[in-house]
Amino acid sequence: MNDATALQAAPLTAPTNTAPKVGFVSLGCPKALTDSELILTQLSAEGYQTSKTFQGADLVIVNTCGFIDDAVRESLDTIGEALAENGRVIVTGCLGAKSDAQGNNMVRQMHPRVLAVTGPHATQEVMDAVHLNLPKPHDPFLDLVPHSFGVAGLKLTPRHYAYLKISEGCNHRCTFCIIPSMRGDLVSRPIGDVLNEARALFEGGVKELLVISQDTSAYGVDVKYRTGFWDGKPVKTRMFDLVATLGEIAAPYGAWVRLHYVYPYPSVDDIVPLMATGKVLPYLDIPLQHSHPDVLKRMKRPASGEKNLERIAAWRAACPELVVRSTFIAGFPGETEEEFAHLLDFVREAQIDRAGCFAYSAVDGATANALPGMLPPELREERRSRFMAVAEEVSAQRLRRRVGATMQVLVDAAPGMGKKGGIGRSYADAPEIDGVVRLLPPEKISKTLKVGEFTRARIVGTEGHDLVAVPV
Repeated sequence: MNDATALQAAPLTAPTNTAPKVGFVSLGCPKALTDSELILTQLSAEGYQTSKTFQGADLVIVNTCGFIDDAVRESLDTIGEALAENGRVIVTGCLGAKSDAQGNNMVRQMHPRVLAVTGPHATQEVMDAVHLNLPKPHDPFLDLVPHSFGVAGLKLTPRHYAYLKISEGCNHRCTFCIIPSMRGDLVSRPIGDVLNEARALFEGGVKELLVISQDTSAYGVDVKYRTGFWDGKPVKTRMFDLVATLGEIAAPYGAWVRLHYVYPYPSVDDIVPLMATGKVLPYLDIPLQHSHPDVLKRMKRPASGEKNLERIAAWRAACPELVVRSTFIAGFPGETEEEFAHLLDFVREAQIDRAGCFAYSAVDGATANALPGMLPPELREERRSRFMAVAEEVSAQRLRRRVGATMQVLVDAAPGMGKKGGIGRSYADAPEIDGVVRLLPPEKISKTLKVGEFTRARIVGTEGHDLVAVPV
């Protein structure tokens, strides 16, 4: 190993011999040395050991210098030596930030096999790369909690999916809702905290992250979209920046990001391209509640409804795979038969993939209770039933279009390793509220299913709200 690794002579403390080992080479000036010390300290705090040789390490970190030609040459040679003797190398430091004349990263151009490249003073980025390629053995503070996800804490969901709450409260004053009186106005969580929790969940094995709030589209409104920081980089407290970064964090884990409670504001138009390119699932849970402008005004909904058909059509044009689910209220005070017929026409024309409906129910404290035209309970329920008949017809029609397609399915249940089939969900199915994919026994004897993992499945039929598929 290069002489510059002398600082490894004092091994990091580790409780057992099973702790993963990291080789470390520090090149360059004292500023680079202090960066190395920070990284080594963090490695030590998380229970990693260091290796005195490349061959004895599980991976190698090279902190490079890029100031003069000789330093660049020494750094590139050291990276090459580490790759030759170990094969798993993370590069950080000044050379990691350098580009060649064509604008390409110099390290990547010379050594495309490296696992990751960062610039100088990037402790967290280096640790992220280490965690991704060599999971940490122990967090002395958080990992003592059994079955927790580190900073994300304990979860009550199955281990392969989890909810990520990005804000609390709501600024709207919908007449049927009392949430603001219970939870207050919108308070967005700091974006760095949200992203740290997301990363901890992915590191812990979560394959589907479900973003929730009272109004996901309004994230950051209360703090005027101020700039926060995550991994040393500025990130705006705004829905687009949050969703784009979540997609980037999820990508190395092959995990899904699903958006819930998205109001149909114009800002959502910017999210749809992220869905079209696969950054996040092409799925929007939009609580529309009604379609008729007069009913929406009585509800005091933030979106008037006149442009919702046009907006959904534009989203689908930009992302044909988009699935829209929504919830509606039938029998709202003052709702006429004409207004209800407008709602049924909307569901047919908008082709809502998944729809739920509630018959209006008076909630203590809701201002809608005082509106004129309260409908008899039996009429509200009759309209709910009529709505669901139309919604199920639309949903079934859209499901039938899936027959013959091969889809990625996240397995939720697989008794006996799936030899007799199992239950899973496609990107179009959120847990608990949408349908499922009923998996038949695999055609190949060698094919097995495992809860929390993805499988490819060919859709062969439909059953009500569900798909039927054969694992392939």
